[in-house]
Amino acid sequence: MNGTTGNMETANVYNNGNLSGNGSRTGIMNISASMNMAMNILTIAILFITMISIGCTMEISKIKAHLLKPKGVAIALLAQFCIMPLTAFCLAKSLQMDPIKAVTVLICGCCPGGSLSNLFSLLVEGDMNLSIVMTTCSSLAAFGLMPLLLYILCQWFSGLENAVPYIGIITTLVSTLVPCGFGILINHYKPAYASTVKQVGLSILLVSTIVLVILSSFAVKDVIWMILMPDILSVAVLMPLIGFTLGYVMSSICKLSPQFSRTISMETGCQNIQLCTAILKVAFSPQVIGPMFLFPLLYMTFQCTEAIILALFFRCYKTLKPPAADIRMEYYVDVKQEEVKQP
Repeated sequence: MNGTTGNMETANVYNNGNLSGNGSRTGIMNISASMNMAMNILTIAILFITMISIGCTMEISKIKAHLLKPKGVAIALLAQFCIMPLTAFCLAKSLQMDPIKAVTVLICGCCPGGSLSNLFSLLVEGDMNLSIVMTTCSSLAAFGLMPLLLYILCQWFSGLENAVPYIGIITTLVSTLVPCGFGILINHYKPAYASTVKQVGLSILLVSTIVLVILSSFAVKDVIWMILMPDILSVAVLMPLIGFTLGYVMSSICKLSPQFSRTISMETGCQNIQLCTAILKVAFSPQVIGPMFLFPLLYMTFQCTEAIILALFFRCYKTLKPPAADIRMEYYVDVKQEEVKQP
């Protein structure tokens, strides 16, 4: 099945469906061809820069070290590609989302970990090597697991069995290999330039993102309220929070260290929003996806907010709780004092 057929089938299902039971059609948007092209170019550019930056953080030696002791990485991948897709599936089912909303949530849930997880892992004093290796491995595993998971989960939604443009999704995933590989080569052969590339990339990324948000807001100004519906907001709030929580719980059950557990928690809840946006914008036509291509931005907003709140809680807990060494020293002093008091 090709991407065009998938778009047509999704559009037919969606246009015949209801929005929140009121019969509204959210797939109808009037976007000029030039604006749509500009938004697509910016989306691809943002994804390209993001993947170069991720590549610049990858060190072959560190990847090999974790692969030789794969327990942490294996548990992390299991959390990433089990917890998040199942969370997205359960939320979409329980909220009885229509096909386009459901497929948007599922795509977001099946995405690999994003680069922001490295920053949040740093804030909670996680293992940065594991965080970077997790982002690397989940990005590579996504080429096979993401289409497979989407295919399996979409069978449970009426109208999505044969309507997802898998070719477009796979093409978008494959297109991330080149910039990611380019970043790895820079970090391997010219490590002195890696930090510069990341800093310049961050500046370009911020400007491109701001422009894209402005263009997107203008394009969907008449239907932007549809992205703020209760079911969409509920998913955007709950999905990252469930990912953070279950990622930590699963790691603790598997008897990983607290540092590893905090890292996997951040990696699980943080999705590659740039990849999700690119898939929604490029693989689906504007008439099909409607304003739902802005869902990743909404998800990222709550994802960052919740991660920062969790990091603040961790910092407060660490400040209030005395270090283990201090506790042992206090115990040792108390015992000595008791011994001195005894005749």
